[in-house]
Amino acid sequence: MLVEKKKSRKQEIPMASLADIAFLLLIFFLVTTTIDVDRGIGLTLPAKGETTEVRSKNICNILINAGGEVAIDGELVALNEIARVIREKIVQNENLIVSMKTDRLTRYDVFVQALDELKVANATRISIAEPEK
Repeated sequence: MLVEKKKSRKQEIPMASLADIAFLLLIFFLVTTTIDVDRGIGLTLPAKGETTEVRSKNICNILINAGGEVAIDGELVALNEIARVIREKIVQNENLIVSMKTDRLTRYDVFVQALDELKVANATRISIAEPEK
């Protein structure tokens, strides 16, 4: 009796549909993933070149230096006290425009915290002045 040797078969993983599966998975994750959009700071900006004359008694100046110290009309105020001071000033003068000016080296988080304080104080008329060079 002759015994034949069995030829070993090569085991293969079919690769023909691998690209199709990867493409379908990519489409699935692109369609089902939601992208969180950062809304940013909502400000209404005037048209370019538009200027308006404002009486000086209707302007409140907020100056923030590089160290994060805040001065409102020349008086030093703590950053978390801005809302209280501005709220009092708005009660005295409802036409108040708050002009905020920072140093070029002022940290961004201090600037945003000051804007948040103005929002808490219900200040709707805010002017953001350009820092000096």
